[in-house]
Amino acid sequence: MQDAEKAETKALDCRSMAEVRAEIDRLDRHLVRLMAERQGYIEAAARIKDHVGDVRVEWRIEDVVTKILAAAEREGLSPDIAEPVWRTLIERCIAHEFECWHELRGREEAKRA
Repeated sequence: MQDAEKAETKALDCRSMAEVRAEIDRLDRHLVRLMAERQGYIEAAARIKDHVGDVRVEWRIEDVVTKILAAAEREGLSPDIAEPVWRTLIERCIAHEFECWHELRGREEAKRA
């Protein structure tokens, strides 16, 4: 069976660190795919937003964090993990969106010249 097809071992069923590490690695691959998908939406936002001032929206940051903390509570994820991870993710995504916004507008300027 290939790694991508390998059945997961539930945390409570793990009997060795090799099993734990394999499952963490499996989850990390899933997280990378999800983060890449999220990045695509960040890039879409950069394309859609007309004004650079719309890239960083404080109320939206707090809205996302509030929703994440509620989801974390439902799923049993410690808020001490969830909140700082998402705040860092949000800040890095905002930085990426600024870069994309400026890059896209630079291309538009070059086309008009």
